[in-house]
Amino acid sequence: MKRRTFIAGLGSVAAWSVAVQAQQPAMPAVGVLNAISSVGRARELAAFRQGLNEGGYVEGRNVTIEYRSADGQYEQLLALAADLVRRRMTVIAALGAPAAVAAKAATTTIPIVFEVGADPVETGLTATLSRPGGNITGVTNLNVELGPKKLQLLHGLVPTAATIGLLVNPANPISEIASKDMQAAARNLGVSGTQPSCCRRKRSGG
Repeated sequence: MKRRTFIAGLGSVAAWSVAVQAQQPAMPAVGVLNAISSVGRARELAAFRQGLNEGGYVEGRNVTIEYRSADGQYEQLLALAADLVRRRMTVIAALGAPAAVAAKAATTTIPIVFEVGADPVETGLTATLSRPGGNITGVTNLNVELGPKKLQLLHGLVPTAATIGLLVNPANPISEIASKDMQAAARNLGVSGTQPSCCRRKRSGG
């Protein structure tokens, strides 16, 4: 299933949250938080607005949307999330695990809906999949599980490779999980993995 489908689903969940929370006469406000630029998320944000529209909420007509993007600088996410909290968003939509983790750290009262590629339980976002608990819920496509499959394909193409490098962003909360899964898959294939120190930068894209 395409990622945009999940994002549209996120918009539908956000619309439901707005409907539950927006009992005040003022126009409800949805905060959208993501780690990369809005330009890079353009198609996904369009899908998110589509999901809101399907729930009866049209930007500028009966709902406002506040966009906050860290442009790859993950260390800014907490401040951006705190700004949305100060502005009293009706609901915060977090695109990606880093944004979701920051939003969860910023508020325990404003509803948070997320779209992540990792297991939300393993990343500490929710208590369980069936009962998230607290003020947070969302959708996941679990694409982090594709990493070991990709490694298997790479090993099949280059079976003589003894060492394979893994590029990670240490500021991304799913990097540790992905690295652990990839290292386990590498051991099963009889190869070793290495994380080059040159790639341990906060502005890397993954």
